[in-house]
Amino acid sequence: MQNYEAKNVKIREAFEHLKKTNPQALRRQRLNLSWSNWGFGMEPLEETAVRLQKAGIEYIELHGNHYGPDLGYKPAETIDILASYGIRTAGICGMFSVDNDLSSNKAIQRQAAIDYLKREIEFTAAVGGSYILVVPGAVGRPDKYDDTEIERSVDTLRLVADRFVEHKVLAAIEPIRSAETSYVHTISDALSYINSVNHPGVQHINADVYHMQVEESHIGEALLAAGDRLLNLHLADSNRGALGDGSMDLDTIIMALYLLGFNREGRYVTPEPLGPGGSPYPAMYGKPDKASLDRMVMQTAAYFREREKALIE
Repeated sequence: MQNYEAKNVKIREAFEHLKKTNPQALRRQRLNLSWSNWGFGMEPLEETAVRLQKAGIEYIELHGNHYGPDLGYKPAETIDILASYGIRTAGICGMFSVDNDLSSNKAIQRQAAIDYLKREIEFTAAVGGSYILVVPGAVGRPDKYDDTEIERSVDTLRLVADRFVEHKVLAAIEPIRSAETSYVHTISDALSYINSVNHPGVQHINADVYHMQVEESHIGEALLAAGDRLLNLHLADSNRGALGDGSMDLDTIIMALYLLGFNREGRYVTPEPLGPGGSPYPAMYGKPDKASLDRMVMQTAAYFREREKALIE
């Protein structure tokens, strides 16, 4: 066997042992399937909710679009729309650019990151979400500022960390591939960053299989290494398309999640297929192709549940 195949076998054997010795651990509930909607561009939230309901998806990770006090989703309206379609907010996808970079060498941009997080924390609590994704350094800035940028990020996040605890919202640190950020690229990096922040409000991880493909030696092993800190997992196939369109080993990922006991409340599997290419961010404010999005969501949800059922039953 190739090295990665041997690692796959080890995870499968552990999964089969769990299935045989404690079948109720697998059957108590299925993995919570969510969807990250920022890639839907300028689509009205109600149209998104209609699509997710048709696909049987009961959770949503909302675009963290409160870039200013007058911008972004309004809590009451958001709650009403989602409730109408039986959808609950899992969490918020925090968006961090050079304009609100926790590690910036410009104080005004670090202040913007603090103000942004304050708005998103309050919104998350208001709509019943449980987490916010936090990227320690700006996405789209692969070159470092200097040798102290990580320390600035840690110090800046500490300034707002109490707010997470006060509002009962969890900060989930997201590792991003080195082509897009200057540091925190792996699960191990995220664990080190969390230890540096050293605050009860910053204790969790959001992983993303797209970034893990190039930064981790084995996705399944890295998920297991994250342990109980893993709060959410972004999914896409190997081509960053709909699940089933590429060569991603989805079965090993699902087995690793069940080994972690991820099939419980407060843990989410969240597809975020953004398409191939260097930067998906222009799509954030683009006009969506509804037919393409419908196909992508329906196929992804169906394929994920199909593979999950094949493993569990």
